[in-house]
Amino acid sequence: MASEDKPVETQEDIAAAEAAAETDQQAGADASDLAEQLVAAQQQAQDNREQYLRAEAEMANLRRRVEKDVENAHKFGQEKLVKEMLTVVDNLERTLAAIGEETDDVKPLKEGVEMTLKGLLDTFEKLNVVAVDPQGHPFDPQLHQAMSMVENPDMEPNTVIAVMQKGYTLHDRLVRPAMVMVSKGGGAGGQSIDETA
Repeated sequence: MASEDKPVETQEDIAAAEAAAETDQQAGADASDLAEQLVAAQQQAQDNREQYLRAEAEMANLRRRVEKDVENAHKFGQEKLVKEMLTVVDNLERTLAAIGEETDDVKPLKEGVEMTLKGLLDTFEKLNVVAVDPQGHPFDPQLHQAMSMVENPDMEPNTVIAVMQKGYTLHDRLVRPAMVMVSKGGGAGGQSIDETA
């Protein structure tokens, strides 16, 4: 009977060997699939990391941009109000200039106008509103608006000889240009200047 059992063992051995070979092939195929999956997962991880870094950089840029916008809103938020209040300052200054002889009747009025103007100018100073009064300085088209040019041999060409209306800046940003008269310089001896400036 031992001889009969031997072929059965051989068949079982063959079956086991085939199963082992099949398992080895399957394991080899699974290892190959796993290796491909690992490479794909690593590539996906790298892509996700790059997307994350880009998104993080965009968020940092957006945060900086929003902070700058908020800062500018705080700095220049009063610009419209300042423009409207400049008319009040101009009127108060004209009132003081128009008061001629200081009589007992006019003195309290003048003091009231001066105090009101001083209070308004102090508020402007707190808000970083600065007057542009270029009398005697060279003409700057970034800050001044030339209303006319007048020949004046005593002055350098392109010099502001009169200020018709002061200009103002808010945190170094021009709110209103100064309206000025500019010298042309003397006739034949004068330098040629750019009248379109």
